[in-house]
Amino acid sequence: MRIAIAKEIEVEVGEHRVALIPDIVARLVKQGLEIWVESGAGEASFFSNDAYEAAGAKIIHDAATLWGEADILLKVGVPKEHEINQMREGSVLISFLNPLGLPEVAQHLANRKITAFGMELIPRTSRAQSMDALSSQAGVAGYKAVLIAAAALPKFFPMLTTAAGTIKPAKVFVMGAGVAGLQAIATARRLGAIVEAFDIRPAVKEEVQSLGAKFVEVKLDEETVAAGGYAKEVSEVSKQRTQEVVAEHVKNADVVITTAQVPGRKAPLLVTEEMIAQMNPGSVIVDLAAEQGGNCAGTEPGKDVVRHGVTIIGPINLPSSMPIHASQMYAKNISTLLQYLVKDGELQLNFDDDIIGSTCVTHAGEIRNQRVKEALDQVRAAV
Repeated sequence: MRIAIAKEIEVEVGEHRVALIPDIVARLVKQGLEIWVESGAGEASFFSNDAYEAAGAKIIHDAATLWGEADILLKVGVPKEHEINQMREGSVLISFLNPLGLPEVAQHLANRKITAFGMELIPRTSRAQSMDALSSQAGVAGYKAVLIAAAALPKFFPMLTTAAGTIKPAKVFVMGAGVAGLQAIATARRLGAIVEAFDIRPAVKEEVQSLGAKFVEVKLDEETVAAGGYAKEVSEVSKQRTQEVVAEHVKNADVVITTAQVPGRKAPLLVTEEMIAQMNPGSVIVDLAAEQGGNCAGTEPGKDVVRHGVTIIGPINLPSSMPIHASQMYAKNISTLLQYLVKDGELQLNFDDDIIGSTCVTHAGEIRNQRVKEALDQVRAAV
């Protein structure tokens, strides 16, 4: 069985990660798997062809050969149409697929009779924790968001006692206490900031407090937790109530980090124009939902904009800006899923298994995931 690692070509979003790193390749080779690596696949993440060869991989210089002859193709970013067209029928793709945001890609994979697994669909269970690429990459994003904010803020983060007087610590307000939010809290605290955090899920209060932050609680008269523990999209009444409570905390913050995203949908608006106008000049907002429309009014994906004296930063693909460790974590996630799927050199597809059933997007010419089918219907209806 040939396991192939593709070189990422998503230059528009600056994709620098690689699906497997040499250390993981060496372990898979020892288990009897044949690993192909497209020449230069690891260069952007500082892993050379020589390192892969030393790990036991075969370097493939022709992309068409790699895509066309691989049994299982491993990737980070969503594949392009011409890449999918190079895959042979019946082969397997494991990658981020954004199937709810780009369901037409899933249809193309189905048309090519590719068995495709979406890494963002790994269930949030203890059994699948080591495969959870969304969480591993969100942690990287949360960490880097705070570093970006600290670099942009015209103030110190920690309290300083100097001969020129005492400098008060920066105030950081994190909106959303998922993996990215919790890592942002932890990082801001390490840098010495005073941190507050908000999430519509009351169950995360203890996690926030355990990291040394104050939890801003909003009591809502509806369920706020969706399947898998993710935050659920709430009613307009609840959104209004939430905005009323958090407005004062946004106003007093030097830095606001927003992390709220809903798969396949526009990100909820958390920070309004009115809130921005009340913030102190020089304050910074880092919007991690920029690619989904943004949690903040005025966010522009990939750009820094200034509104009312407040710098709004809309980074895209933040995990790729730390490709060594982001690739290391992703490689662990994807290799664990790979080993779960391949037993004794054969692909085992038990769709009654919650991990396999949840993660498999297409198989045997069909889209298997009902939510992806519904998303595709919506795209077609809008045309």
